[in-house]
Amino acid sequence: MPEQTSQTPPPPHVVVLFGATGDLAKRKLFPALLRLAASGWLPASYRVIGSGRHSPGTDEEFRAGMRDALVEQAEPDERDAVDGLLERVSFQTASADDGPDLAAAVRAAEQEVADEAGTDVDEVRRLVYLSLPPSAMTDMIGMLDREDLTDRARLVVEKPFGLDLASAEELDAALLDVVKEEQVFRIDHFLGKEAVQNILALRFANGLFEPAWDRRSIASVQIDVPEDLSIEGRASFYESTGALRDMISTHLFQLLGFVAMEDPGAFEADAVRDAKSALFRAIRPLDPARVVLGQYDGYRDEEDVADDSDVETFVAAEVFVDNERWRDVPFLLRTGKSLAEGRRTITLRFRDPESSMFEEPTCGNELVLELTDEPQITIDVRAKRPGRDFDITIATMRLQVEGDGGDSFALEAYERLLLDVLRGDQTLFTRSDEVERLWEVCQPVLDDRPEVLPYEPGSWGPQAALDLAPGGWRLGD
Repeated sequence: MPEQTSQTPPPPHVVVLFGATGDLAKRKLFPALLRLAASGWLPASYRVIGSGRHSPGTDEEFRAGMRDALVEQAEPDERDAVDGLLERVSFQTASADDGPDLAAAVRAAEQEVADEAGTDVDEVRRLVYLSLPPSAMTDMIGMLDREDLTDRARLVVEKPFGLDLASAEELDAALLDVVKEEQVFRIDHFLGKEAVQNILALRFANGLFEPAWDRRSIASVQIDVPEDLSIEGRASFYESTGALRDMISTHLFQLLGFVAMEDPGAFEADAVRDAKSALFRAIRPLDPARVVLGQYDGYRDEEDVADDSDVETFVAAEVFVDNERWRDVPFLLRTGKSLAEGRRTITLRFRDPESSMFEEPTCGNELVLELTDEPQITIDVRAKRPGRDFDITIATMRLQVEGDGGDSFALEAYERLLLDVLRGDQTLFTRSDEVERLWEVCQPVLDDRPEVLPYEPGSWGPQAALDLAPGGWRLGD
């Protein structure tokens, strides 16, 4: 089927959500489906089948539990759509070893949708959302293939995409053995954020910024995603991944890709992903000596954490891009749990001018992107302080992004990305060559892990990480 445009409603669908009783489904996936339903952006005919190893009870009991979560999170104008969504929802147990009942449920739902839409059953698309740990992914893909559930299907794969280069290659091989690359949607919800997409608009639509977006003008770039929350019940997941796999090899490197890529020429899947892939190929593999790992005090006291665990809950890394635009410009990446603030901040620090007219101020000269739900962009510049003397101070310009009141501005990340899957648009999803290259970049740290340093909850991490950024970090210094 052709890719859907924004004006064309998605075709009839059966959506299968593995991990339907998990935290992600309750907090993000079902609320995203509700928002799309309330906005009229779901297909006119569709069904949703939740799945997992263990049954939550009858379909009615599953819907009742989901209704409570939806009503709690829904906006007032969305609550009328809750029953309409849930009447299309059912649950079917399945596992990598047991898929026939799920396959039968999918085919029955497809027939219902086809009859409802007045179309042939072969015109009903499948969206299979694999919210599973990496260890379970390849076996579940094998089950989907055995049960012939990959035909007409788009497979959404949650991060992390493997745990290292070898497992990422194994996962890609398992996927591409049963489906084509255009059927695979590796989801990184950071790329669905309005503020992240606005990076491309800010760069490539403005003659003010793009000519200065290189090593001649920029001294360093900070991509800073601290979290003030602890692991909050995700210990079993974190014990198997850690912050490097959870955040650096996925979210933060994808942000780096948007900041540093060359002009893709079009906001289209092949163009954007080709530009990111070329950028990632130019990234120098990480130097373990320039990577700081940390673990907050008290992590080992969390439930399901080993008493001697050395899993990192914090990472700061220095990254270099060996191409003409960015050579020798340090990109500083930082993320961690139980830090002083929860922020998503990108800071481009400009080089100081060569003029000797003024004494050098201690700060300013930065473009700051706050990746909040509504984009916030500030520029710290140096200006004359009001008064008789000719003194320099810091002035801040704020760029306010006005919405046009249209529905698209209100889309949250998972809403945008699920809608893109329904329409077959892969622009904001990662491709296999991107994933494997980023694991190659991270592999030296996995092979030669730095010592994991302790840090106090509520701090900005180990001192070694604070020392990593030339001129200091914008946040916390």
